[in-house]
Formats: sequence, C-alpha cells, structure tokens
Amino acid sequence: MITVRKSEERGHADHGWLDSYHTFSFANYHDPAHMGFRSLRVINQDKVEGGRGFGAHAHRDMEILTYVLAGKLAHKDSMGHTELLGPNEIQKMSAGSGVVHSEFNGDEQETVRFFQIWIEPKTRGTKPNYEQLAFAAEEKQNRFKLLASPVTTEGAATINQDVKVSVAELEPGKSLSYELGASRYAWLHVIDGDISVNGTALKAGDAVAVEKEPALEIAAQGSAKSEILLFDLV
Repeated sequence: MITVRKSEERGHADHGWLDSYHTFSFANYHDPAHMGFRSLRVINQDKVEGGRGFGAHAHRDMEILTYVLAGKLAHKDSMGHTELLGPNEIQKMSAGSGVVHSEFNGDEQETVRFFQIWIEPKTRGTKPNYEQLAFAAEEKQNRFKLLASPVTTEGAATINQDVKVSVAELEPGKSLSYELGASRYAWLHVIDGDISVNGTALKAGDAVAVEKEPALEIAAQGSAKSEILLFDLV
C-alpha cells in the first residue's frame, strides 16, 4: 500500500530569515494525522538566510540527521565539535542523554538549504555522539547511496535505530529498484524533480508512506534530474 503525502499539505512557517516546511507535526504546526511514521519523527526542509541560524538549544533521546542541499551550515555542540557541513555530506548527532548545539548559516550572504531529520532511538539515555561524513557526488548518481544505518558501515553514519537512510539522484529516463520485504516499511521523499513510485506520480516536496510492498520501482520523469531520500524502517 502506498499513501501519498502531498507537498502543499505540509506545515509551513515563514519567519523571514527561516523558511521551513514540516512533513510531520513540529513546533506550531500540529496535525494529529501526521505525527510521524514508524520511528521517523521529523522531516523539516529549511532555508536560512545568510548569517542567521538557531542559537544554542538542547536535545535528548533523538537521532538527528542533517543533509545540506546548497550552501554551508555551521555546527557547534557541547561535545566539542565545531564543524561546517556542505552538500554531499551527512551529519549525525545522537543526542542520547543530552546535548546542546547551535546551527547557523556558514555564509553571510548565501542562503543555506537543508533537511533536518529526527528519528526516535531504539534505546534511551545513551552517550551522545557525532559523525560527519562526506561522499563523492557520483556515489548517488543513478544509484542509492547509504547515508545512515544501524550497522556500522563504511561511508555511512551509524544510528541507534533499525532504520536505513539512503539518497539517490536520477537522470531523466533512469530508474531504480529497491527490495523492501514484506515486514519492512518505507518513507520516500522527493527532494527535487518528478518521479513515479510503483506507478504513483510524485513531484518535488511530495512523499509516500509504503507498507506491504515487497519492492519499490522508482522512475525519473520529465527532463530534469530528480533527487530522493528513502527511509527503510521497521
């Protein structure tokens, strides 16, 4: 079964310096029908103006992934990390027993565009930890690039939950298959472009919840490249 979550149905908050779309309930956007999917709790698509950002704030017991589309995002946390995150990188912060961090646009002029993803952890109260991994753009071209996994895997962040997160960029006319299995669920979010998933047409910002589908057949539509995020969940 495939259930579509349309882009225009998402929550939206425009604060001037921050323009954010919320796939699931977040901050002042609350929809009891969209509180998350399985252990996936937050998918926020954010744009932050140059020189602006989020001051120091605390998290606990959440796996937080950040994926930058354009620009640079500056990160600082209470574990001692001061980092700059750009495109074709994945940042993982396991908040565990508690961590304080801040996030700011790393450029005074250019807008930074990024996704922030929250996944509920399998176990609580663990020691906080951080990973930031870069990859070549070619690794996601017409194939899935694993970004995060519950099992330690070279080139992917390790998360405290049975979830695999992948990204793929499809050229026009290209397609991909993903074996899901009857006991697994999936959430697929279209970052850019137009695709079809098992025959269901989707555009940028759209997403689908998938259950009881043994495999996903994903095909690029139109004349531009398409990029997707895929969550393989229990």
